[in-house]
Amino acid sequence: MPAPTSLPAPSPDPDTVIAQTRRWLEKAVIGLNLCPFAKAVHVKGQIRYVVSAATEPAALRAELAEAMRHLVVADPARTDTTLLIHPGVLGDFLDFNDFLGEADELLEELGLDGTLQVASFHPQFQFAGTRPDDPGNNSNRAPYPTLHLLREASVDAAVQAFPEAEAIYERNIETLQALGQAGWARLFETPAEPPPEQRG
Repeated sequence: MPAPTSLPAPSPDPDTVIAQTRRWLEKAVIGLNLCPFAKAVHVKGQIRYVVSAATEPAALRAELAEAMRHLVVADPARTDTTLLIHPGVLGDFLDFNDFLGEADELLEELGLDGTLQVASFHPQFQFAGTRPDDPGNNSNRAPYPTLHLLREASVDAAVQAFPEAEAIYERNIETLQALGQAGWARLFETPAEPPPEQRG
C-alpha cells in the first residue's frame, strides 16, 4: 500500500476508508507520537468514525452539523471525538482550506463555539512557504480529507496533562524531517492490529 499522501481512488468502500484512516492513526499519529493525546481515546474505543457520502460541499456541511450535534450529546466515556472522513468532496486542498471557515461558522450557528472545535487533515496539506514534498507537511496529512471534531473540555484536560503542548508542533516537524518521505512511506508497508472502533 502506498503512503497516504495522495487521494485514493474515487468512491472507496467505507470499510476501506476507515481501515486506512485507522492505520494512519496507529502508524503515524500514535506510532510517531505526533499527538500525545490520541492513544488514550484510541485504546478506549472512544473515536467515532463517520464516512461521508457527500460529493458537494453543501451536503458535507449538513453531515458536519449532524456530527456536531451527535458529539455534543454523546457520553464522553463512549464517544470523546469524531473523525468525519469525506473522500468524495474537497479533494483539492485549497477548496478544503476554504471550507474550514464554513466549519467554524457552523459551530457559531449551532451555539457550539467554545464547546467543540474542528481540526483538519488532508492528503495534500501544505504549510505556507513549504514545498509539496516537504516531509513536515505529513504532520497534517491523512489518507482522505478529514474533519476532526473535538470537545473543548477534552482538549483543555489534555493540555493540562501535557504542559509543554506548545512544543508538539516543533517536535513533530523535527521527527518528520528526520524520517523523510521514504521513511514515511515505510510506515504503511505492514498492517496494523485491529483496535476498538466506532462506526456511525
